[in-house]
Amino acid sequence: MDIADIATSDYIEVDDGERLSKVRSIFERKNPRGIIVTEDGDYAGVIGKRQLVRSHVEDDTKASRLMVDAPKVERTDDVREVARVLVEGGTKIAPVFEAGRLWGIVTTNEILEAVLEHLDALTVGDIYTENVVTISEDTRIGQAINLLREHSISRLPVLDEDGYLSGILTTHDIVDVVVREGDKTTVGERAGDNERVLDIPVYDVMVSPVSTTSLSESVKTSVERMLENDYNGLVVTPEDDDGTVAGILTKTDVLRALTYTEEEYMDVQITNIKLLDTISRETIRTEIEQVVDKYQDMQVRHAHVRFHEHKEKLRGTPLIQCQIRLRTTKGQLAGSGEGYGAEQSFNVAKDKLERNVLELKGVRADEEYRGQLLRKLGEL
Repeated sequence: MDIADIATSDYIEVDDGERLSKVRSIFERKNPRGIIVTEDGDYAGVIGKRQLVRSHVEDDTKASRLMVDAPKVERTDDVREVARVLVEGGTKIAPVFEAGRLWGIVTTNEILEAVLEHLDALTVGDIYTENVVTISEDTRIGQAINLLREHSISRLPVLDEDGYLSGILTTHDIVDVVVREGDKTTVGERAGDNERVLDIPVYDVMVSPVSTTSLSESVKTSVERMLENDYNGLVVTPEDDDGTVAGILTKTDVLRALTYTEEEYMDVQITNIKLLDTISRETIRTEIEQVVDKYQDMQVRHAHVRFHEHKEKLRGTPLIQCQIRLRTTKGQLAGSGEGYGAEQSFNVAKDKLERNVLELKGVRADEEYRGQLLRKLGEL
């Protein structure tokens, strides 16, 4: 299936010189997935809500300062490939080109609506994100913004003092409060007002109660609820729904599932692929396969490699964080590390992943030995 019938020519665009106050106003009034930025009439980039969640950005900042690159796709591209580039680009919108000219856009919602009927075969437990970053009710907005940026995520479950789910904080909630508070102030009051907003506890901003899903619910049912209520994600609770958090299911998780392949080689998803410098996707895939081969009874269903760039640099090379997550027949495995440049950070993360694989192999071997010993004792 290609995106010819999914993409739309109805989109919002602004000039690269447009002021941030105008961009914020558009998101507040129309709530788009993203805005196309043009320079002299030509496509230049996109702005999403994640780019708006930044402190100390003045209203007269130009759109060009906040825009990010988004993957360009053709109207005839396959849905699975478009899903891949949206995940790897970390955006919810991609510009669609036809004959070399900007024709329109395609969004995550349009893709999910198109494939909805095919999602009934998957359960939430098959694709959800298990390790979740959470915050407490008294966490400050400024601290939450730092966590969202650091982990490249868009939502944070909020826990009460007993560790139970009490709310959810999203980039949309933060943008909404920033825009609302900004409307009350004049330009001269902006700096002080920003500090006040950053000091607000998330309890005052979070959404409660929280819409949840369970591990056994079908992905189709969960996505239908997201689309109907304009949610970008649902908190996953245990089957006994004891009020704790088991994970998160986001639209990005579903898009990532669309890229799963049954081909002989491992399917590797890379987030922030633009950070790759001296290392290629093929090298990354090969290196992970070599690690996995050390546990031959384990099969990888999907590999996700995420790079995140820090501000720190060494002789012009940025400090990069790399996280590798494997969804396997033996459970989920992960490794993370930092280094200057994508290749160095990947190698550190790969070494930690390898240690975890070997540790798992050793634990399974010990369990098998223990089982054999107990069986022999039972025969005595």
